[in-house]
Amino acid sequence: MIECENIIKSFGSPPQEVLHGLSFRIDDGEFVSISGRSGSGKSTLLYLISSLDIPTSGLVKIDQRNLNTMSPEVMHHFRNVEVGFIFQFHYLLPELSALENVLLPARNLNLLKEKENLARELLDKLGILKLASKFPGQLSGGEQQRVAIARALIMKPRYIFADEPTGNLDSINGKIVMDILREVNQTDGTTICLVTHDSGFAAMAQREIYLVDGKIVNRERVAQ
Repeated sequence: MIECENIIKSFGSPPQEVLHGLSFRIDDGEFVSISGRSGSGKSTLLYLISSLDIPTSGLVKIDQRNLNTMSPEVMHHFRNVEVGFIFQFHYLLPELSALENVLLPARNLNLLKEKENLARELLDKLGILKLASKFPGQLSGGEQQRVAIARALIMKPRYIFADEPTGNLDSINGKIVMDILREVNQTDGTTICLVTHDSGFAAMAQREIYLVDGKIVNRERVAQ
């Protein structure tokens, strides 16, 4: 469970407040979209609840653990085992093949052999298994993003934090990605927090946190 209490985030000098006292909870197994117009604070909020940044004030807790006070060792384990990140930009290692990039989290934990079949299965679901031996420089932007999505799923994390994961994909492949995220949520009980500006994709989530100028104005719309 993710709990946020009176989160404020400021940047710059003099400080400019971007998020204004947000409080909410995301229960285990929920699929929640964070949406709003450009500049509303969507990605900033995602970075705070995923442990990639800390609030200027306020509290973020995951499983009753305060992210601000986690030891480096616990934080490292949390990010590598319990969390999958999907960013708007793919951040693949250019010297590794698509398959090797997907397996990078497993390699860091000495689980390469155990996870190779799953890696191929994920690439197949995303329609790019035939590209497993290709390097990022040989792939299109959309293909690279799908590799990054498979990498985020390889450890079957408890939480997936996705920042515009369909931003570089066409509508068909975007729907494939959303269907996979929804399947992971429903089958494995993975908690998913998705930032998107696409109202159609936002509606595929169970609940929407809608931001306007760094404030939550509607978080109770439930997808049909």
